[in-house]
Amino acid sequence: MSQILVAGGAGYIGSHTVKELRAQGYDVVVFDDLSSGRRDFVRDAELVVGDLMDKEAVRAAFRGRDVAAVLHFASLIQVGESYLHPRRYYTRNLVSSLNLLDALLEAGVRTMIFSSSAAVYGVPLRIPLTEDHPLDPFNPYGQTKFMVERILQDYDRAYGLKFVSLRYFNASGADPDGTLGECHDPETHLIPNILRAVTGRTEALDIFGEDFPTPDGTAVRDYIHVTDLAAAHVLALKKLGEAPRSEFINLGTNRGYSVREVIAAAERVTGRTVPVRVKPRREGDVPVLLASKDKAERVLAWTPRYSDLETIIGTAWAWQRKG
Repeated sequence: MSQILVAGGAGYIGSHTVKELRAQGYDVVVFDDLSSGRRDFVRDAELVVGDLMDKEAVRAAFRGRDVAAVLHFASLIQVGESYLHPRRYYTRNLVSSLNLLDALLEAGVRTMIFSSSAAVYGVPLRIPLTEDHPLDPFNPYGQTKFMVERILQDYDRAYGLKFVSLRYFNASGADPDGTLGECHDPETHLIPNILRAVTGRTEALDIFGEDFPTPDGTAVRDYIHVTDLAAAHVLALKKLGEAPRSEFINLGTNRGYSVREVIAAAERVTGRTVPVRVKPRREGDVPVLLASKDKAERVLAWTPRYSDLETIIGTAWAWQRKG
């Protein structure tokens, strides 16, 4: 039986996707250096511990296996850190992707699902963002995702590599079964930081800017449940199997919530007050970021099931309380 190799499959989104793949009967091999992923998140798949920066280790992961497709989640993801350490981001995110692509081609694999980002769009010229919006990333993290997408297009033209690049908006929530969740260090995402504040793990939640041109002055974002993201990856994999045509597809809900609205929802779910501190805006933050989900619905027949705000927060809260 052919296998699916998941690079970064011990991380947050990767592990949820591995769970979905296994639930649908796929044989999965996870390749992860465990620098940010967790060994205990790989529950029902083979784990190969290795670094994508090590070309020989990547090649070895394909050796002796009948790999049919690769899902690529492994990258550095912190926008703020990418401003401070662009060299690290360009080196890690680009070289690791090139190493994976070299090994994939050498093994005769021609199918990839790529974990991209809404950061490739830069400052929105119109909302909601559609896939034909101009690409103008303004931070090094977004630039690396943009560059890998361009590499994938060239590899499609030259080598016949078919891919789906999934551009995420704000991944959030936790596995509804409670077996997987979000554990970044440092944690930069809003919802887990809200929950850390209500449990006293941090002194307060920092709100970065209350002077945006939005109804309550705080930034508006599109939140999507990680289980819905995982389902979209499996649908993209099936789509490439049925109709091998490369695509760029947004994963969002076309519904935005402000920081203050997310805080209010968390207070309803937890029954606790969220302590907050207001700080200046961060470099690169835009007032509103929303995705059109029309193409995902049309091409993948994808419909989010868990991405209403209270379900997102409820599953994240259950995960946080497990400790």
